[in-house]
Amino acid sequence: MSLQAPEFFAELCLPFHDHAVVGDTYYAAPTPGAPLRLRIDFSRTIYADTYGGLRLAVVHPDCGEIDAVALSFLDHGTFHRRDEATNTRPNTKQYGTFGTYHRPGRPPWEGAVTTGLRDAIEQYTAVWFPGAWPASVPRRTAGRTAHTAPAAPVARSGARAR
Repeated sequence: MSLQAPEFFAELCLPFHDHAVVGDTYYAAPTPGAPLRLRIDFSRTIYADTYGGLRLAVVHPDCGEIDAVALSFLDHGTFHRRDEATNTRPNTKQYGTFGTYHRPGRPPWEGAVTTGLRDAIEQYTAVWFPGAWPASVPRRTAGRTAHTAPAAPVARSGARAR
């Protein structure tokens, strides 16, 4: 069954204009003209047809995969509300995951809250693709800070200190 990946990645609202979803994988060129690419896959669990997060990778066309990180749905609260509402117990196959089997007409990741994942993707891509995300509004106003006067230049003396 389909993971409905294009819809899932659309729900993440990633800001990369040059992107495509091929199969269940998201590919993007976050920085125009740069050789590095971003690849996002669903990461599998030990259970068949069950996914527990996303795997982000930075890929270079000549060197291959340069870096990768796994973002679990559990760590980012993606299915917290759903699991709480359905009384899904921790340490079960369904807790913090989704599988390929789902109700007809519904996505397999129904009930996902993607805010935490999106924030983590933003933090990760800021390292590899600076400036790829629009400038975000500061979360709090900057307070007054003390300004220090520049230090006087140190003059070297001809004598050697012991």
